[in-house]
Amino acid sequence: MNRMILFLPLTLLAACGSNGSGDQADDVDPVALVRTAPALVGASATQTSIYGVAEPGPGGERSLATPAEAIVGRILAPNGTAVRAGQPIVTLAPSRATAADLAKASADATAADAAYARARRLRADGLASDADVEAARAAAETARAARANAGGSMVLRAPIVGFVQGLSAKSGDQLAAGTAVASVVANGNLRARFGVDPALAQHVHPGQMLDLSTATGGAQATVPVTGVDTQVDATTRLASVYAAIPGTFKVGPGEALHGALTLAEQAQGLTIPYAALLDDGGKSYVFVVKGGVAHEQDVLPGSSSGDRIQILKGLQPGDKVVTEGGTALEDGMKVTEQGRGR
Repeated sequence: MNRMILFLPLTLLAACGSNGSGDQADDVDPVALVRTAPALVGASATQTSIYGVAEPGPGGERSLATPAEAIVGRILAPNGTAVRAGQPIVTLAPSRATAADLAKASADATAADAAYARARRLRADGLASDADVEAARAAAETARAARANAGGSMVLRAPIVGFVQGLSAKSGDQLAAGTAVASVVANGNLRARFGVDPALAQHVHPGQMLDLSTATGGAQATVPVTGVDTQVDATTRLASVYAAIPGTFKVGPGEALHGALTLAEQAQGLTIPYAALLDDGGKSYVFVVKGGVAHEQDVLPGSSSGDRIQILKGLQPGDKVVTEGGTALEDGMKVTEQGRGR
């Protein structure tokens, strides 16, 4: 019985020693690895995102139309096909009405040619005047022109080097005379057209620079604004801003584009990297590192420019703000800055 009494205190002491060790481990403060950047004083600018599409530049598009009522035969160069000048794009066949007109015009031209030949023979025999011959010649030329116009060319060809767009007709479709079948857009003659708020358009001028990119971000360039049309589109209720598209973009008409337009440079102000700014239900804040500890600090952001944003209230020049790792922090957490060791 005494042996049991001696054993129990030893067990309790061991248990107490084990619990004490665990409490010490729990007391170790967590340390987060972060990257920081200083708040800097500098000029900021107002930058606005605008959206638009690629379209043919002035004089860079040539339309192809049916010379007479016709039926679409074969589509030789579908939309997007690169074509050379003179390359066939669509073949046409005369409709029944056009065929009848062509037959009549051909008969009239044949008769007019015969009359002209007869007038020349009579003039040679002294039985017709020069005026009679001239009248017959003019009539023959008119009849031949009518024959050419009645049918026209039954093959629509590319008038310039470029690529085909706007071709919506299908084989077998009957088209009226003068119907636009397709168009050819000249290579390297595309421009960007952006729809902008009319109030914003008042502050944009030719020569102003904008950052242009494709919708996917595959190509980027800084280009000048080439024109501003403040007239409001009846459908979109937007004004238009134009810029030339570099040939390196490899885009076609109708493809979406994105632009970043810098409107006006503002006075000197405090800016931080945009990546440092955090949001909690509409409240903007950052983490400021002082003495190896991250402190949550409410801020009032202003305008953004590129990858930096202006801070109107809450920071001082030189404050180190967390730019990487901030989403995992809590106020008062110890941190180690990357590049300085742990």
